[in-house]
Amino acid sequence: MTTFQVGSSLIDIAAQTRQAASKLAILSTEAKNYAIEAIALALESAKDEIIAANIADCEAASSQGIAKPLYKRLQLDEHKLRDAITGVRDVGKLDDPVGKVQIHRELDTGLILKRITCPLGVLGIIFEARPEAAIQIVSLAIKSGNGVILKGGKEAVRSCEAIVKAIKQGLSHTAVNPDAVQLLTTREETLELLKLDKYVDLIIPRGSNSFVRFVQENTRIPVLGHADGICHLYIDKAADISLAVTITVDAKAQYPAVCNAIETLLVHSSIAEEFLPKVAEALAQRHVQLRGDARTLKILPHIATATEIDWKTEYSDLILSIKIVDSIEDAIAHINEYGSRHTDAIISEDAAAVETFLGLVNSANIFHNCSTRFADGFRYGFGAEVGISTQQMPPRGPVGLEGLVTYKYQMTGEGHIVATYTGANAKPFTHRDLK
Repeated sequence: MTTFQVGSSLIDIAAQTRQAASKLAILSTEAKNYAIEAIALALESAKDEIIAANIADCEAASSQGIAKPLYKRLQLDEHKLRDAITGVRDVGKLDDPVGKVQIHRELDTGLILKRITCPLGVLGIIFEARPEAAIQIVSLAIKSGNGVILKGGKEAVRSCEAIVKAIKQGLSHTAVNPDAVQLLTTREETLELLKLDKYVDLIIPRGSNSFVRFVQENTRIPVLGHADGICHLYIDKAADISLAVTITVDAKAQYPAVCNAIETLLVHSSIAEEFLPKVAEALAQRHVQLRGDARTLKILPHIATATEIDWKTEYSDLILSIKIVDSIEDAIAHINEYGSRHTDAIISEDAAAVETFLGLVNSANIFHNCSTRFADGFRYGFGAEVGISTQQMPPRGPVGLEGLVTYKYQMTGEGHIVATYTGANAKPFTHRDLK
């Protein structure tokens, strides 16, 4: 693990964030919702400044030869900003996840146990390119009572500064201390942030495989996130061909630079000759480059050859690899071998096949007869998301408010002592759940 000295200035920032978060944790739902609406209004007022800052970021990134998928993520036009602000207001409409009583139990007369949800504390969010992520994350953090330290990619620094400036201005007129939201701008600060286990309770990285791996290997703070988005669409022998073509095009070409776009298309051999020419024509109209295995090339001889590397690649671009399989079992085996446990889908009218697919594919999001592009916190009704987790332990999939709270046990007694419940004449517990 890399060793380095944590700068005192960043420790001061983290301490301020933690202090602000401790007060945010006990605010009423009304106070938090007021702050969230203030953020939305401030972002609307600063729209021109934010878009201008993003244009400057895009121009600088373009001159430095940024990769096309990353450039698309970096762009923040008026429509994207409007949608992000809508997401802020949607978060304000959600139930408050803090203070929920999950267990209310009498252990004995007068001895009452409660398990109650509470904020995690301070979140460290490190993300590449996509500046609107800062907007989503802050709104979720405020609603869940958490402070947040943001670190955007160097390519988005102007955009993030404009966004956080507006957010802090909005919060300055509310009960939420603006210190609850902080922005870091240098790579050195990223390394220092990963050492702040005394102040930061959860790190959420959003970026490439190598980036997430780096974060995981250089911190003692718990990390929530996903490295790859290698998503699959399986066209079953019982698929509706027209439906399958439409969904394939959407899942690949609607927005290819995101982690829930498909990278591999699996097609049952019994319908390949009918389906593949139709889907190839539709994808060609969207400028998608195809790569196929040997069997696919016999049907589509003019496309490129897919290699072992293609099955392991997240293109994040208008490129799609295709493989013909002989059974649903073969499709599932391929997905579980090469997939990233993000999002995988089946197109089929066979209920038994669908049940098998949903049961045996081990991914955070598993869909039937719909596009993988629906794997998104906003579309799930979470208001927004801090990221998508592909880990086996919860939270899993798009992480919204429920992934940003933990719980504590509270017990109230009337002078109860453990000695009463031990020994030869031990008194029994009642263990009675209360309404």
